[in-house]
Amino acid sequence: MEVIEIHDLCKAYGNTQAVNNVSISVKHGEIFGLLGANGAGKSTTVECVLGTKKIDSGSISILGMNPQTERKKLFERVGVQFQESNYQDKLIVEELCEGTQALYKQASDYKELLKQFGLLHKCKSQVSELSGGQKQRLFIILALIPNPEVVFLDELTTGLDTRARRKVWKILLDLKKKGLTIFLTSHFMDEVEVLCDRICILEKGKSIFYGTVQEAIAGSPFEKFEEAYLWYTEEVVDDESI
Repeated sequence: MEVIEIHDLCKAYGNTQAVNNVSISVKHGEIFGLLGANGAGKSTTVECVLGTKKIDSGSISILGMNPQTERKKLFERVGVQFQESNYQDKLIVEELCEGTQALYKQASDYKELLKQFGLLHKCKSQVSELSGGQKQRLFIILALIPNPEVVFLDELTTGLDTRARRKVWKILLDLKKKGLTIFLTSHFMDEVEVLCDRICILEKGKSIFYGTVQEAIAGSPFEKFEEAYLWYTEEVVDDESI
């Protein structure tokens, strides 16, 4: 079953084509990775998919709904975490979680999520008192509180140390086993390799690769995914030029 369907998505800002005929489909219970350098069109694609940006042409469907016209109904079943999430600094972590939980009919137990992500001891702390990595984990928790069928995660482990990153990976893989569909963006190729069933690499708004990590490696001259990714995006550094 296709949970997310994007067909020939186009979005321009003036004369700049930010997204150019991108097509993506994501199956139920799949972890899908959208990759590309800064300015490749990742953020615009995600914003169009979520209905926060109006598309120029193409079609988008999440759980059989149009995100432009059925956003309220859709967001009862979708969780979203943005890298640049902003909340009032004086808010207490517990208050923020309780407020989020109150918005949904079948919300997850936020205290259980805080425990899973190692933040239960920060329940009474202000958001401003959290470290960058702790804030990042909190933003993921807020995306999971709605008990969503689909979750969008933007650069989910930025600012986390190695141990915390691996803990987040394990939690996401466990959620995937329970049927959660995850759409993520990431700059960490080891993360993509561990988590993603399939990927799409964008360059200047166009899809330049679509398939599995293994297929990406097989289609390149390299044996490691990070090198293959750099080759697809033409970011390979010549050793002799260093």
